Amino acid sequence: MAELNKLTITAARDGLRKGEFSAVELTSACLDAAKAAAPLNAWTVLCEEAAQERAKLADAALAKGDAPAMTGIPLGIKDLFATKGVQTQAASNILAGFQPPYESTVTQNLWDNGAVMIGKLNMDEFAMGSSNETSAYGPVTSPWRRSGSNLALTPGGSSGGSAAAVAADSCLAATGTDTGGSIRQPAAFVGITGVKPTYGRCSRWGVVAFASSLDQAGPMTKSVRDAAIMLGAMAGHDAKDSTSADLPVPDFEAALTGDIRGKKIGIPREYRLDGMPAEIDKLWDEGRAMLRDAGAEIVDISLPHTKYALPAYYVIAPAEASSNLARYDGVRYGHRAKIKSGEGITEMYERTRAEGFGREVQRRVMIGSYVLSAGFYDAYYLRAQKVRTLIKQDFETAFNDGIDAILTPATPSAAFGLGEMADVDPIQMYLNDVFTVTVNLAGLPGIAIPAGQSRENLPLGLQIIGRPWDEGSMMNVAYTMEKAIGYAAKPEKWW
Repeated sequence: MAELNKLTITAARDGLRKGEFSAVELTSACLDAAKAAAPLNAWTVLCEEAAQERAKLADAALAKGDAPAMTGIPLGIKDLFATKGVQTQAASNILAGFQPPYESTVTQNLWDNGAVMIGKLNMDEFAMGSSNETSAYGPVTSPWRRSGSNLALTPGGSSGGSAAAVAADSCLAATGTDTGGSIRQPAAFVGITGVKPTYGRCSRWGVVAFASSLDQAGPMTKSVRDAAIMLGAMAGHDAKDSTSADLPVPDFEAALTGDIRGKKIGIPREYRLDGMPAEIDKLWDEGRAMLRDAGAEIVDISLPHTKYALPAYYVIAPAEASSNLARYDGVRYGHRAKIKSGEGITEMYERTRAEGFGREVQRRVMIGSYVLSAGFYDAYYLRAQKVRTLIKQDFETAFNDGIDAILTPATPSAAFGLGEMADVDPIQMYLNDVFTVTVNLAGLPGIAIPAGQSRENLPLGLQIIGRPWDEGSMMNVAYTMEKAIGYAAKPEKWW
């Protein structure tokens, strides 16, 4: 079979079981595609020998006839996940050369389910960014181009490397993390599927922390069914993570019935923003019509505190980041700055962080330290936490009123050009998360699916927000929409 790297997880799983090709052949095809995709700068390291060895083990397991669904599936792993003996840098110079002596729980779950890691993927430094331009490895370039233009576009962030790699078919799927939209926004920008699970569904142990009460790992795939399969392998209770939920992992794939008759889908009026591009508005209206045609009841709802979500998020997330990043001191691992004669440990800390952290990370650490400082804690951090509670209550009210899922745009625009936001106020960049941050603040599951093309032939996405711990029903709504949309656009290969 030609072009094995273009398969979905579902098709590869079936083909491997039928003996149409081997895991070694599938892995080789993805490794070749990853090398060919070097101009995208999505991959930070390829693990060729280890991948082939793991693929051979997968073939042996498949030959025995009793192998999990992810057996032999080649994946890319975001550079935020600790991978034993393999460079894990969080795209930051301060962790240069760090090779963890342990494996993150999520990646260990994937390996236990037979998956194959072909390499690590680029990202925004410490997951702080919406365009993958803050990386120490340099920016990732989207495989997409605007019609009639060669301008390099962002794949979104912070999981930009994961998004670009999947969209360019250099792996069958990838892991991502989502703190304020870092799975869903890049998925929408490149025309793939991205799931942010309920907070606590996937373990955070071994995932480099950005904002601990917001971070959540999830799959980035070529279809909703693939996301259901991969999430089932990633999720599960972990005693090493105190925020991990001790709940059984449902069969997410079995939930994809395509039947949503009688379901109530909420449309939040507060998400219809002033100045929203007409093509985003039109896409949202088309999504509503599809769900109605599928038998769902469309209900207008109010989430009144939505307008406060972005400022609350950009107080809470930097505050937690400033605390989490205090551990990078140049003493135990990573980069250590040289100090001059007569200088002490304080100067070493200062110079290490100045050299190791990029500008966006420095900006957020300073904001976080400020809002947590004496005299400002009550005015900023405590108030933001109160707003967070109100946002969560808005969703609870909607769900208690019988709403089964909520439909919104995934992003306020199509992908923008690399460097286009460089000279604008950082707040303009933060506005890319306007539709996604509420989900993280409330701890809810969300999924982004490709739903159409912009006037420049770039992907546009829609987001479905689900009830807590009900990812299966949420993905079933997405699956129903996916079938109705029939999105099949792929980037024209230029790399």
